[in-house]
This record gives sequence, structure tokens and C-alpha cells, in this order.
Amino acid sequence: MGISFPPPCTRLRERIVYDDRDTARSLPLMPIVAVDHLSKIYPVAVKEPGLRGTLNHFFRRQYRSIRAVESISFDIAAGEIVGFLGPNGAGKTTTLKMLSGLIYPSSGTVRVAGQIPFDRKTAFLKSMSLVMGQKQQLLWDLPALDSLRINAAVYELSDIEFKQRVGELSEMLALQDQLRQPIRKLSLGERMKAELLAALLHHPKVLFLDEPTLGLDVNAQAAVRDFLRTYNQRYQATILLTSHYMADIAALCQRVLLIYQGRLIYDGSLDGLVERFSPYREVQVELATPVPEAKLRQFAEIESCDRCRVRFLVQRPELTQVVGQILAQLPVSDLSVTEPPLEEVIARLFTTGTVA
Repeated sequence: MGISFPPPCTRLRERIVYDDRDTARSLPLMPIVAVDHLSKIYPVAVKEPGLRGTLNHFFRRQYRSIRAVESISFDIAAGEIVGFLGPNGAGKTTTLKMLSGLIYPSSGTVRVAGQIPFDRKTAFLKSMSLVMGQKQQLLWDLPALDSLRINAAVYELSDIEFKQRVGELSEMLALQDQLRQPIRKLSLGERMKAELLAALLHHPKVLFLDEPTLGLDVNAQAAVRDFLRTYNQRYQATILLTSHYMADIAALCQRVLLIYQGRLIYDGSLDGLVERFSPYREVQVELATPVPEAKLRQFAEIESCDRCRVRFLVQRPELTQVVGQILAQLPVSDLSVTEPPLEEVIARLFTTGTVA
């Protein structure tokens, strides 16, 4: 069964403000990123095997169309941090490349900071930055500081601005001592920090991040997340973040976009994502004595069982009844009910190809 798509996402977003009497009222948020029915279709050459196929491919080449992104629409307000989720090949990187002006869309419209990205105007290039975890912009054999000087010249920063911003960002990233070392001598985490510093040197309004913590250890991931959170709070920068590490999304993003097979299937809160795509809760039970697995299966689906530690997956409507039965019929020493990990919700969705 394929994924069923929801109605089009509501385009008007609001923020809550309070007046002098502490009365809440909502104000419309003007989008700094506005995407309307954006699509990208790639023509891919089709070649049959053998000599005849080679000749036909040379003289009468045929193509098939690959729909990388299909009519997606969303708005992002200034200062938001939004997670962009989806499996490999879903269209995340293609979308980011269209938003940053690297590739031209097949149809639809997009504006970033009031500019059309693929016009590549100077005002646009100075208002945004794209960081790809698997790519690097810093020169391998030069110290990071030398590459940063090149970036400063490109963005027409004065010496005073350059020194001030390098000092401020390197302190936020705890990178002061590494700037004079060649990039090839830095650890992976230090190189990623240096890439972020280079990308943010011109203080962009919009930051597109494609897997910024890819390959980093747990400590380096946490350091990058802390920096992005601080940078967003200090400068009100807008961040669109893709990551396969759900800890990045959970730590930084209140709102997520979910893309599948090129189509946007969810735009909403992170809590709402779990609520919508996960029809079950986790019931973790610590038993005083082991119980045969066959008896445990009478209560609910077993996710894991390690002697006295059992993890059940229980449908939400049945939760109260099942927990009551477990407490009444099993030698329970401890019991807890939690939401399933976000990683499992996403993995189950894309593995089964169905939506609860």
C-alpha cells in the first residue's frame, strides 16, 4: 500500500505575542522562504545492452523522466529552524539546491529573502548560505584562516568586520586554536566547525544545511547542534536542516517537513509527526522473574525481550486495557509507557510505505 497524501498544507503561519496585559494574540509571519508548487524533473537517457543498443543510444537517444521533486509548497518564517526529513532519494538535496539557486526548477516558484534563487543576484548570494556535510569549500592544504580571508574578499568584508566575525564565530565554535592549522590536519568535527564558520562569515539571513553532522561522533554532533541553536537565537537566522540523525532534529526543530518520493506529505510540529505516523506506544516492563515469550505475546506485539526486560508495542486505543492486564497477570517490578523513538517512527514509515 502506498502512502496517502494529506490535503495541501496551510500556507499562512502565525506567531503568538503578548501585549502589556499579558493577552495573547496572533500575528501573521512573513515568509523568508516561500515555495509554491516546486518541481524538478530530470531526463535520463535509456540505453539497451549490446552493439545495437549502443548505436541507437548514439544516433537515436531516448529518455525517461525522473521526478525528483513533485509540486511541493511550504513557507518558512524568518528565525525558524525547520527540519527536512525523508529517506535517501526522496528529494531533499534537490530541493535545497533549488532553494540555493544551484539548479533550475522544472516548474513552480520559489523566493528566498525576497529574491529568485536561480537569478543568482549578489543580494541573494549575500543573504544565504548552503552547507553540505559531504562537500567542503575550504582548501585542503591551507590553514582555515587563509580560506576565510578569501571568503571575506568575496563577500567584500572590511578587515575590521573580518576580524570581528572570525573572533566571534570561532569563540562560539571553540575553534580559535585550530584556525592556523592546515585543514587536512584537523579532525572531522573540527573541519565541520570550520566549514560552518566559513559559511556564516557574511552573516546570512538563511542557512540551508544538508547533513551537517554526517560522520561526526556524538560529542562533535552535540557541539554543532549547540552552536546552531546559539547562532539562531543570537542572529535570528532562518535554518532549513536535513539530517538522518534524529537527535539533530529533536534538539533543534519544533517544525518538520516530511518528503517522500518527491512529494511533501507532512508539514507540522515534531510532536504531531509522532502522533500522526505512530499508532502505538511503547510499554517497557521489568519483570521480577522471566516469563515464557509465548505468554507475553498474549498481551501485545513484542518489540524486544531480554529475559526480564520486555518491550511491548501497544496500539494507542488499547493502551489502558493492555497495561491493566500486564499489571494484573505478570510479575511486574517496574513499568513505563513512552512514545516510540523518532528514528523508529520514521524508519517504520519508510520501510512499510504506509501511513497510520
